[in-house]
Amino acid sequence: MNCCKAHHLLDLNVRKDKCHDGSKPSDTSCKHANSIPIDDPDQSRRELSTFAKKINSLEISNRKAYHEYFFEAKYIAGLVLQGTEIKSLRAGKASFNDSYCLFENGELFVRSLHISEYSFGTYTNHEPMQERKLLLNKRELRKLESKIKEKGYSIIPLKIFLTDKGFFKMEIGLGKGKKNYDKRESIKERETDRDIKRKYGI
Repeated sequence: MNCCKAHHLLDLNVRKDKCHDGSKPSDTSCKHANSIPIDDPDQSRRELSTFAKKINSLEISNRKAYHEYFFEAKYIAGLVLQGTEIKSLRAGKASFNDSYCLFENGELFVRSLHISEYSFGTYTNHEPMQERKLLLNKRELRKLESKIKEKGYSIIPLKIFLTDKGFFKMEIGLGKGKKNYDKRESIKERETDRDIKRKYGI
């Protein structure tokens, strides 16, 4: 459903027993007597609700990360974004590439995350690959900063999603890189799972 249809559905929430001028549609004096019947308002509201849920279900995942790393813990972080970045994310215009997280002066940032420029942006448009700050509480930040000082640990972006309140959040994972043998096992597991789903129509 596009935005035009959404606005059209909003216009349908008019009482069917009266016209705009207060007369009843059945009256011959009513100028709307021969107009097209109005749809069920309840159905219109349900369609609008479904449309809103589709908008709010936006999620962009970093599938490659699970092939490259074992994750011991996951965290949900806020994202500091510009207005044009938010608009591009709502259109799904982002890719993780080889993005990663790092600490600078006790604060956590994500690098190499590509968010395309907003197509209708002006001189205020953002840089697609710019560094972006992540928001976590102090206890989580201290724990992560302590962990990545240990050999082999990395903090990797896993997905970006839109919350019910309309804010973009990022799921990040604390993990260790897989060895080649581990990667081959992951591929086998994924192929086996895909074959089972295909066979049983899951």
